[in-house]
Amino acid sequence: MVMLNLDLSKINQFISETEFSAVKKKIRESSKTLYSKTGAGNDFLGWLNLPDSYDKSTVNEILELSNNLKSKIDFLVVIGIGGSYLGTRAVSEISIGNFDYLKTKREFPQIIYAGQNIGEDYLFELLDVLEDKSYGIVVVSKSGTTTEPALAFRLLKDHLIKVVGRDEARKRIIAITDSSKGALRKMAHQEGYKTFVIPDDVGGRFSVLTPVGLVPLAISGVDIVSLLKGAEDMRQQTSADVDLEKNPAVLYAVARNALYQKGKVIEILVNYNSQLHYFSEWWKQLFGESEGKENKGIFPASVDFTTDLHSMGQYIQEGKRVLFETVISIKKSKNTVIVPSDEGNLDKLNYLSGKGVNVVNKMAELGTLLAHLDGGVPNIKVEIDTLDEYNMGQLIYFFEISCALSGYTLGINPFDQPGVEAYKKNMFALLGKPGFEDETTRLRKLI
Repeated sequence: MVMLNLDLSKINQFISETEFSAVKKKIRESSKTLYSKTGAGNDFLGWLNLPDSYDKSTVNEILELSNNLKSKIDFLVVIGIGGSYLGTRAVSEISIGNFDYLKTKREFPQIIYAGQNIGEDYLFELLDVLEDKSYGIVVVSKSGTTTEPALAFRLLKDHLIKVVGRDEARKRIIAITDSSKGALRKMAHQEGYKTFVIPDDVGGRFSVLTPVGLVPLAISGVDIVSLLKGAEDMRQQTSADVDLEKNPAVLYAVARNALYQKGKVIEILVNYNSQLHYFSEWWKQLFGESEGKENKGIFPASVDFTTDLHSMGQYIQEGKRVLFETVISIKKSKNTVIVPSDEGNLDKLNYLSGKGVNVVNKMAELGTLLAHLDGGVPNIKVEIDTLDEYNMGQLIYFFEISCALSGYTLGINPFDQPGVEAYKKNMFALLGKPGFEDETTRLRKLI
């Protein structure tokens, strides 16, 4: 068992010991608030002890379902938006090969996503490509009425029924929803869909370790037992009983908040592995939706290096000095590719002959870190051993704890998202949804 390692040595020139200690005191109080469950949003702390308190029978039920379904379908359409799909995509991208979509034979169904946008062309093309495919649906929605996933589900449910018939469609649709109420729960009961519950005390962006993420991940071949084990081990490393000086989640929260107080209001999550792209998207929702309230919070951004060094690298190196980087560093790659020697050496790369490509990537990582430090950009490094389910479980729980601590330190509720409702109200009014007539009249005058 190799645990996550946090390196804060590259922020020392930006933060004094006194400044770091002052923020540490605040984080200490936030930790007490979090673990005593006395802070704002304390009714949404079900994720806190989730990895080790999870109902093992539910995990077994999910694994049994995945074994039964994998031989019946080639594709799994996961319908959801925000936390209802980002966690799934974050983990599935690292567990499945970069080019699995090109393979003609796969042991497990390939995931396709829907309900994460309202693109008409996207939905048309999806329905078209599924016309001659064997597929099933996992629909994730607590209410069943969120516009994007509800619209996609209506279309795809109708399509699946036309392709395989209503009886067979019922067997291929899995609903992950509220335990007792909501439109999707009612529909699932009427149609006889297999269902799993979204816990009442777990918000969407913290839900990847619930059936929201575990069901589609297991069906697509992800080792959810290892994922949960990684999260459980990180919970033990970050529990209330652990000395703050040895708690990586606490120290990360201290570092980023100390930098924030020094005017570093943008945090860029950096990766050097393309399979972490959607993990960054999940991370952006986690911190953006949790911290961005009352005109407070660090703005979460992300880059994929070395790709984005050829675009965003210029701004990071020499732009406005309001940002810092958190780098996810991976010690070992899963595979080895050796650079060959070339007799002509026209590309001038023979100096790399005999080296693994990962060695080149790691030197690019180190060289970039040093260059950005010289450019006035603080760097935090979060290092994991390799990119697999166990380490993803660690990362997920590590960032969740840090996010909750940071939110309480800012003096806000990290577990609500009132600002998300603003666009919905305007959209409903402009579409003429019943009950929004007054707002429709007001908005029409502004157009």
